[in-house]
Amino acid sequence: MTARQSLFVGGSWVEPDGGHYEVTDPATEQTVGWAPEASREQVHAACAAAREAFGPWSATPPEGRAAVLARAADIIRDRLVPYAELARAETGATTATARGMQVGVAAARFRRYARVEPAEWAIPPQINEAGPMGNAGVMGALAVRQPVGVVTCITSYNNPWANPAGKIAPALAMGNTVVVKPAPQDPLSVYRMAQALEAAGVPPGVVNVVSGARTEVGEAAVASPDVDMVSFTGSTAVGQRIAEVCGRDMKRQLMELGGKGAAVVLDDADIGSAVSGIGTTFSFYSGQICTAPTRVLAQRGIYDRLVGQLSEYAARLTVGDPREPDTVVGPVISAAHRNRVESYVELGRKEGAVVVTGGDRPGPPTGFYVTPTVLADCTNDMRVAREEIFGPVVVVIPFDDEEEGVAMANDTDYGLIDYVWSSDVARAFRVARRLRAGGVGINTVGRNMEAPFGGFKKSGVGRDVGSYALHAYSEVQAIVWPG
Repeated sequence: MTARQSLFVGGSWVEPDGGHYEVTDPATEQTVGWAPEASREQVHAACAAAREAFGPWSATPPEGRAAVLARAADIIRDRLVPYAELARAETGATTATARGMQVGVAAARFRRYARVEPAEWAIPPQINEAGPMGNAGVMGALAVRQPVGVVTCITSYNNPWANPAGKIAPALAMGNTVVVKPAPQDPLSVYRMAQALEAAGVPPGVVNVVSGARTEVGEAAVASPDVDMVSFTGSTAVGQRIAEVCGRDMKRQLMELGGKGAAVVLDDADIGSAVSGIGTTFSFYSGQICTAPTRVLAQRGIYDRLVGQLSEYAARLTVGDPREPDTVVGPVISAAHRNRVESYVELGRKEGAVVVTGGDRPGPPTGFYVTPTVLADCTNDMRVAREEIFGPVVVVIPFDDEEEGVAMANDTDYGLIDYVWSSDVARAFRVARRLRAGGVGINTVGRNMEAPFGGFKKSGVGRDVGSYALHAYSEVQAIVWPG
């Protein structure tokens, strides 16, 4: 029988009150395992355990906390192959992606926050002279960072290793304790992470993991009075509901939400480079990633060439079993999500878009596959251009001049990551500075993992990654003293 997973609460592995539910391999439609369904009471117990553990953990010297993270990084690295096999089975990611971008990145994130520089722990002291309000005798002020407290981490299904690690590691490094609520589609990998942390010596209650397919599990983890902060990665709609709950109790929030990234391809761009970058939408998690350049704005002089080359690129990609070494595009996460993506392609047709390539279901008899699809002759007011599809679908929209391209790029509810392609770097930087997005890639879709990450508008609240994550999981305290 396939193993049945327990919850991790207060340092103990606990049988779930709600039984178990099936986790399905999206490539084979076979059972990967059985995930636990926590009750509301068990979620509250996890939050209470985190609250009890917060005092001792936050009082642990930073070097002691770092040592736990370093050991966890080593354990994850040493178990990379079996962990990646589970991640591939749960998510449908290719083997290379599961090893490198999922488990590999998770190990690197634990290692990074085990090596926190002293300057990241405190804001440099500043000496304040008497201001206009007097302040006679106050000679100095020290701003320091204190942990927020108990953090609920609600993670995304597209990367059950890197995404939770990006929350847990900096939160623990700053002295917080966490309650992790994994995405219901692939929670088993997060429990393996908890096992690695337990083996690394994390004290009971510092890390807790509770899962469930029912919404009440996440709701309880957000609303608990023991929780001081919620870190969420997922859709804007769910993020808005979480923010409403957090607002009632003034809980700190870190929200990484939806995206509809604009790729502004100017008429002097290297078309091949742009096509390769935009093409990652198809191969990277099969388009199930908020940073994908899914909304391509092509200046009219290169529009036809770009559409032609992008279509040829998409048509060449191998779609199939993610275990096979030549597979580039695996399945999407579920049958329901495949239906959703396909419904958007049909909607695009009805709206007047031209399906240049894709638009049908590929050959494998089992699995939730979607053919890489390019929709051309789109306009920026179409739903396929405005709403997050979260699949291997790219829409291409022409524009005339730079001014129109910038206006079009900014005409969206989202603002996570945009992209600019131009052979004139000065021009590219000029356009980038005018884009209302939390990040802009110039002639690349790559990311610097020390640069701040987050969105404008409905793409999120706050910034994380690198030192910015340490800031996100901390409060600033001012200490002043007389001369």
